[in-house]
Amino acid sequence: MDRALTYIFGIGLTSAREILDKADLPYQMNSDDLSPDEVTKIRKIIESDYMVEGDRRREVSMDIKRLADLGCYRGRRHRAGLPCHGQRTKTNARTRKGPRRGAAVRKK
Repeated sequence: MDRALTYIFGIGLTSAREILDKADLPYQMNSDDLSPDEVTKIRKIIESDYMVEGDRRREVSMDIKRLADLGCYRGRRHRAGLPCHGQRTKTNARTRKGPRRGAAVRKK
């Protein structure tokens, strides 16, 4: 059950286990085996204590926008679409940089 909760954006493994502890449910329980009362209990805990899905996505995007507006190093890297946490970019970093743009192929 703890792994199933991590599919909600904004809830990681630690948060999922805290939620299950508050709801007095075991970690290994199957999500299919939850009763409607238990689902309601979990939903109430998440709504009251955690920022998830749309609100969390909005907060993250606003944090990135704030960094970009400040013009700090991390903000400039976000704006340029490059890695922000010190990874190398001479090789790798294809996820952030996108597909390679090789030398133009010329035909005679």
